Amino acid sequence: MASVFTRIIEGEFPGRFVWRDERVVAFLTIAPISPGHTLVVPIEEVDHWIDLDDDLLAHLSAVAKAIGRAQQEAFRPAKVALLAAGLEVPHVHLHVFPIDSEGDISFAKADHHAPDASLDEAAARIRGALRRFGHPEVSD
Repeated sequence: MASVFTRIIEGEFPGRFVWRDERVVAFLTIAPISPGHTLVVPIEEVDHWIDLDDDLLAHLSAVAKAIGRAQQEAFRPAKVALLAAGLEVPHVHLHVFPIDSEGDISFAKADHHAPDASLDEAAARIRGALRRFGHPEVSD
């Protein structure tokens, strides 16, 4: 059975995409730890990041870096966190999200009722920053 991320990638479930290329997508989580919290996901369905092909892992990391730079510009946090946990969905994904302290890195802080308007606005800010940085992979 396809993972929920594969179903989002294929358009079966909605997603607020900010990046799409031939190997990787990035979309906002519906339960953000902070505004702009983005998941960077390989299109190929692989459960654990240590099982990724080295080239795909490198590409996933490069996309996460581009998303992080866009978040830094768009939200002006102290830092941008990068986390590979992967327990909740059996499909590799990197969490990229703005933080102002180490205490901000907690799934207990996830907003499971984030308003659609705030998610839409965060996605628009990330897309705008990615475009300013010259990335053609920006997805609307």
